[in-house]
Amino acid sequence: MKKILLLFVFIFTLHAKDLIVGMELAYPPFEMSDNKGNPSGFSVDFLQAFAKEKNYKLKIQNIAWDGLIPALRSQKIDLIMSSMSISEQRKKVIDFTLPYARANLAILSATKSNINSIKDLNQKGKILALKRGTSAHLYAQKNLKNAKILVFDKENAAILEVIQAKADAFIYDQMSIYKAWKKHPKQTKAIFTPFEKTPEQWAIALNKNNVKLKEELNEFIKKSKENGFFDTLSQKYFKEMKEIFKEQELEFFF
Repeated sequence: MKKILLLFVFIFTLHAKDLIVGMELAYPPFEMSDNKGNPSGFSVDFLQAFAKEKNYKLKIQNIAWDGLIPALRSQKIDLIMSSMSISEQRKKVIDFTLPYARANLAILSATKSNINSIKDLNQKGKILALKRGTSAHLYAQKNLKNAKILVFDKENAAILEVIQAKADAFIYDQMSIYKAWKKHPKQTKAIFTPFEKTPEQWAIALNKNNVKLKEELNEFIKKSKENGFFDTLSQKYFKEMKEIFKEQELEFFF
């Protein structure tokens, strides 16, 4: 009986199809690397569970943010799960699953700058440091046309501009802003008040013709919300952050 079971497991594994996922492992605790350099975090745990249930062999590729969509469109990867928000601009070239999380943008301002709201940034002479291709970058291009925009490939490089008071502010999601502010409370100020009408919706990106995979992912996202899997992951990775969001009366990611 044991030999038959092992044979079944071997055949099952043999027929598992590769699922190649692109993510930028630079956004803890969603997407990051452990102390051995292996992919880890909320998104990795979610995809591992999905791959196990649907019989995929999961392979994660660490790709710089601005290379994710090109890699997907050229079919070097099957999907993107990298805290990516749904936008009309992105929907023109790629498809998205149902949203699995939501997030508001927030502001990290230099203490020396007189910034108290998003309106204060939309002025001549104000300098914004932003990460290339992010929702914050897209928002600023559309809504903050009076400010000077500096674009960086790395989040930390943009934050450093604010810490050194070379830029007036950095815009990103609330969690990242909170973490940066806690590390540099003397040089920076965090403004968490949402300035968009609706939160960003985060989803998994895939090519428009990949209908079967989209259906499988949507089914798993729905089930994960219903059976408490998202709550389990949230408790594992965001216990302290959830308490902070509650104190600030902010809507949490899930």
